Amino acid sequence: MTKEKLGLNTICTHVGEIKDEQFKGAISPIYLSSSYEFLDVDVKRYPRYFNTPNQEHLSKKIAALEHTEAALIFASGMAAISHMFFAFLKTGDHIVLQNTLYGGTSNFIREEFPKYGIEFTFTNGSNASDFESAIQANTKLIHIETPSNPLLTITDIKKVADLAKSKGILTSIDNTFASPVNQNPVDFGIDLVMHSATKYFGGHSDICAGAVAGSQEHIDIIWNVSKNLGGSLSDFTVWMLERSMKTMGLRVKAQTKNARKMAKWLNKHESIEKVYYPGLKSHPDYELAKSQMNGFGAMLSFELKEGLDAHKFQKELRLIKSSMSLAGVESTVISPALTSHALLSQEERDTIGIKDGLIRFSVGIESIKDLKADISNAILKTVNTIEKTDA
Repeated sequence: MTKEKLGLNTICTHVGEIKDEQFKGAISPIYLSSSYEFLDVDVKRYPRYFNTPNQEHLSKKIAALEHTEAALIFASGMAAISHMFFAFLKTGDHIVLQNTLYGGTSNFIREEFPKYGIEFTFTNGSNASDFESAIQANTKLIHIETPSNPLLTITDIKKVADLAKSKGILTSIDNTFASPVNQNPVDFGIDLVMHSATKYFGGHSDICAGAVAGSQEHIDIIWNVSKNLGGSLSDFTVWMLERSMKTMGLRVKAQTKNARKMAKWLNKHESIEKVYYPGLKSHPDYELAKSQMNGFGAMLSFELKEGLDAHKFQKELRLIKSSMSLAGVESTVISPALTSHALLSQEERDTIGIKDGLIRFSVGIESIKDLKADISNAILKTVNTIEKTDA
């Protein structure tokens, strides 16, 4: 049976396993050696070359999940995306990107690309026409993120991919928010798919990693740069990540189911001004999301009614944690203006719609009634604080 015919949970569990030939253990052994034989061997292994046994086999699992030929695993999401960019962009080249990117990516581009003479254009929209108008003669790459962080905007993946192919331009996508469970961009024509593997791949808030998946040709090009930059992941963390990915299908599907229920509930709550979630029929890109996603994801954002302090509300939560990251089995919230987009200026945040009162909600696997109760209690305490202050 080939990996293409395997189901999602089977791929998560079995593809990329290392068989324990010596002791017949049920899980992959860990190979912690940083030094391997170089005489009379087919592969000269070295941790910085991304080809230790654990690195090599986990990459096979990621490639299978994203329907690609190959993949590389990195020490962080930013290591993955920066290595990918530098592999395909050089001085004098141009890249087109969305405004609605992860703040760390936007900051990296604005701060680092000018040093290397790489030109870039951020588009305001998410339609193919927005990207087409930004393309220049020296454009080599179009990079998108859908659903976006943190406003959950949706970009038409196929239209962007078709546009790029018609002009001989490479495409890449940050697929972190959806995960391979909910979206496979390569099926719509995207060339390269990257992830902050810290998020849904890890899923337990105890791993920092990144990944890029694509054709063998493209991954070889990235590898040729990455072996020099040195952003490889330790084998112990690689082993932990493989362990975590065994349950990714189950985790993300449960989280996605919870997120849709919470989005519908929040959307009707009298103290909530607006909910951003592509699974709501009121979302402007609901039909598009439905056509290119297997599920609507476990991330959403919302704004409290005017007068309710977002900071106070988050401090009143008892079950849902205030957390810098996302996608763990535990539900978490953050203020994007203070975290993921803190490196952007106030003007830049205003331009892309990141209000100070916006709250990003990473929905976990807890009981829905408990999540609702925690939010209701926090809102009530926030309202009571206002009433006492007014009195």
